[in-house]
Amino acid sequence: MELQRIFDTHAHYDDPAFDEDRDVLLSEQLPQGGVTRVVNCAVDLVSSARNLELAHQYDILYCALGYHPEQAADERKGDLDVIAGFLQSEDKAVAVGEIGLDYYWEENAPRETQMDLFARQLALANDLGLPVIIHDREAHGDTMDLLRKYRPQGVLHCFSGSVEMMKEAVQLGLYIGLGGVVTFKNARKAVEVAAEVPPDRLLLETDAPYMAPVPFRGKRNDSRYISYVAERIAEIRGMDPQELVDRTAENGCRLFSL
Repeated sequence: MELQRIFDTHAHYDDPAFDEDRDVLLSEQLPQGGVTRVVNCAVDLVSSARNLELAHQYDILYCALGYHPEQAADERKGDLDVIAGFLQSEDKAVAVGEIGLDYYWEENAPRETQMDLFARQLALANDLGLPVIIHDREAHGDTMDLLRKYRPQGVLHCFSGSVEMMKEAVQLGLYIGLGGVVTFKNARKAVEVAAEVPPDRLLLETDAPYMAPVPFRGKRNDSRYISYVAERIAEIRGMDPQELVDRTAENGCRLFSL
């Protein structure tokens, strides 16, 4: 099935995995594949500047600017001030992201460092009236504590929590981002969440070049493959895939004010 009006709410097209064919992919192949909007997510100051550059270059791209928890140790004094300046002055910068907590990798910055950076970026987003794109890996408790405290607008990207956590996040006003994981054979939690998340709170995403859905698992992901995610979630929910794509695109436009 060829789906249209696809909104990929989370990708990383500045990644070196796209160096060989980035231009043809973003200017031709994605639009021809039904993709109309993509939010490209930064991980630090350098990628924030690069993603802004790409958003100016390609009509379908918007960007989220911020510091990923895996880069927390690299933050220098003044970096967030520069990012805040970009966010205030650029129409195509639509969110603070990708921000959050990652306790999976032992080599990441200490938890206290990550939490401090996350909290400062949540406060920045609230000050600027912008949504956040949240990374939460093996850090559900601390993530939810900070979200309860700051109550931002935004999305829990690549959602990996329980149905109960999803329901609390939705009560806090957040959106739930689902991607390729929902197509995996062992995807019990993601499938349960896909069935239960309110239709006005669901977003589709790829995390390209990562997390490709079945049947491309392990290969480079791109926004065209969101159709496989949409078809699987539509099957779970008993609805038409194009209807799901249209509804999630509306949700994305509402969240990011597009």
